[in-house]
Amino acid sequence: MSSGKVKSAQLWTKNKEDLKKQLEDLKTELGQLRVQKIAGGAASKLTKIHDLRKSIAKVLTVINANQRSQLRLFYKGKKYLPLDLRAKQTRAIRRRLSKHEAGKVTEKQKKKMIHFPQRKYAVKVGWTGLIIWFWVDGGICPFVAGILATGGITDC
Repeated sequence: MSSGKVKSAQLWTKNKEDLKKQLEDLKTELGQLRVQKIAGGAASKLTKIHDLRKSIAKVLTVINANQRSQLRLFYKGKKYLPLDLRAKQTRAIRRRLSKHEAGKVTEKQKKKMIHFPQRKYAVKVGWTGLIIWFWVDGGICPFVAGILATGGITDC
């Protein structure tokens, strides 16, 4: 029979067979203690039962973690992952469009963009009595940017 609590750090170094053997030992000891408790054992048996249950949980945690890490290695690079190995995230994020899907443009939208491109506007900028006209197509011309940034006329 094992004595005392199981240390988690020692469990991580053991292999699968040793962990299964230790798990069986702990379970048989737990069964014996439960029988002794029913037969009229001492109160100290209750704390021992508690420790054994926690030790069993630690061993099972290490076994499951090792198994999951082996599965992650097996499925690495594959197209699909099992659901329990995928990132949890939130429900909304999991249902959101992927970057590829969000970037797609329908045929109707392509035609609209070709036949009705974004309009170009003339903008009037005032600066100490100087009026500058320029065409904006998605940005500010370098000359005006130079004026706005430095506060004076630059030769851009």
